[in-house]
Amino acid sequence: MSKQPLYKVIFLSQGQVFEIYARKIDQGAMFGFVGVEELVFGERSTVVVDPSEEKIKAEFADVRRTYLPMHSVLRIDEVDKQGKVKVTKAEGGNVAQFPMPIYTPGDNNS
Repeated sequence: MSKQPLYKVIFLSQGQVFEIYARKIDQGAMFGFVGVEELVFGERSTVVVDPSEEKIKAEFADVRRTYLPMHSVLRIDEVDKQGKVKVTKAEGGNVAQFPMPIYTPGDNNS
């Protein structure tokens, strides 16, 4: 009996890098988007509350599936166990968002 896969998804949104965990990832429903569903958050086993995780939980509270633009996804890894979800500020370095879409429908200039 195989266990259900777990994916770590790292993406850029509004100048912040989000790191979340999900059970299902697909790219077929909407062209140019990655579908992420069944988000997984850590269990509250301690009294200490992580503000970063609470921010992500609040943002995705009633979301069944989210669609991320392909060009904002930095990395998707299949992992064995869940780590900590986090939000960090995208500061310089090698993290950059593409300024325009990869494909624009109707563009016949090729």
